[in-house]
Amino acid sequence: MSQYDPWASQQGTWGTQGSGTQQGMWPQAPQSAPAPSGFQPPYQGTGVQGTQPPFQDPSAQPAAQPAPEASAVPYTSQEGGFSQPIFTPPPEQPKPRRHLSPSQWVIVFFFLALFGVYIYLNYSPQRALYGKIQIGSLGTNYTGDALIVRNEVPFDADGVTSIEYIAEEGKSIARNITICNVYSSGFSTRETAALQEYRDQIRDYELGLVTSETTYDAQLDRVNTDVLTRAREVREIIAGTRGSLPNQEKLLGAAVTARQQYLHQKYAGDQRLTRLLDDEQAQKQRIDSWTKQYVSNRECIVSFYSDGFEYGLTAQNYDTFSPAEVRRMIQGNKPENSSPGKSKTTIYRTVFDGQFVVLMLVDQATMNPVEGQKLELQLERLENTKVEAVVDSFTRSGNELLLRLKVESSVLPVLYMRSCKARLGDYVSTFMVPTRAIYHQDNMDGVVVQDGSNSLFIPVKIERTEGNQTYITPLTDGLLFENQTIRLF
Repeated sequence: MSQYDPWASQQGTWGTQGSGTQQGMWPQAPQSAPAPSGFQPPYQGTGVQGTQPPFQDPSAQPAAQPAPEASAVPYTSQEGGFSQPIFTPPPEQPKPRRHLSPSQWVIVFFFLALFGVYIYLNYSPQRALYGKIQIGSLGTNYTGDALIVRNEVPFDADGVTSIEYIAEEGKSIARNITICNVYSSGFSTRETAALQEYRDQIRDYELGLVTSETTYDAQLDRVNTDVLTRAREVREIIAGTRGSLPNQEKLLGAAVTARQQYLHQKYAGDQRLTRLLDDEQAQKQRIDSWTKQYVSNRECIVSFYSDGFEYGLTAQNYDTFSPAEVRRMIQGNKPENSSPGKSKTTIYRTVFDGQFVVLMLVDQATMNPVEGQKLELQLERLENTKVEAVVDSFTRSGNELLLRLKVESSVLPVLYMRSCKARLGDYVSTFMVPTRAIYHQDNMDGVVVQDGSNSLFIPVKIERTEGNQTYITPLTDGLLFENQTIRLF
């Protein structure tokens, strides 16, 4: 056979792998026969013998092959041992972008401008056809110096040497509650030291009697346990446990008193204990002769601090002072009769809650107050607190205007305040409408209320115009209300 026959019998020579002959491997053409024109041999590599490919184990992972050259044509195996090139379609070319022509841009801009004009004419606040009535606050602010007058009563005593405070500072107390014990002349700390010495002797002697007991006393064990339990609860509250320390201290005192009473009863026949108890009682009577107990005569707030104004400036005479006198008191000068008297000491004051008076020197003397007028008051130290004040009376003197204002509110915020800066607001609740809603008809200003398809002209009084808003008051009450629809012009 002079030419290479690709369809020749499979009896040709087969390549070998290793030392044995492998059936079914690629047929190897005779070395002397040239390849037919237009074909490429399926494999050009160096095998064990000739040009056969090396043996590939089907169970092994395929070895990584180098990427084909960019110019190489991929092949796929076919029956008969030949390869055919795989067809690869050319990459898609991007489609060219379409651009609007100048005439098309003109049409787009025209429709955008038309849409903008529609929005402006129908939805712009300046071109809206209807509006709503709102509630507005119209007023003027005034500032000045203020003097606080509380409804309070000071209490004093002669020859005070010391005070035992019973009530709690700044708290409200009921009637017939002990406020304090006042020790007068003749009393000294030596007397209380002697009393405490007697009590220490009684405690130590009773402890010795209890320790010497050989029989179990159930009642004594109960009163002792009660005292220890109350004492532990007091310590826990002091350490941070939630609870009322004053109440717990009262319970502890009651438990101690109950134990003392039981021990006095148990050892009533003991002569030494009886003598010590008599000495304690005599010393208490001696101290009581120099002691006066003060009790509240009505519900009030108690305070042990005083500034001296309580005697000369009261809720009964505040309206007798002129603007000049009020100015001197604001500057720190006390009014006449502000002293409790010689050898007297102010021990506490009782303050009645619910009302206080403010004497205010207004900076703007052009203000025209009216008795009974309600104003909004804000004190300098109470920036977040505004209260309603009623003009009780007023006095003009030269360029100064003195307002006497009654405040129906808690006195606690001003319990320790005497003078401060103040701001007064003269506010009136009224209706507020867009300025474009004002319509002039028949020589009257008014607004046109729109109720469905019906329109009604309501005459109003224009109080003030601020920019695009106007404050109005209807000439006839009951015709205007909040959120009512009105026409805009």
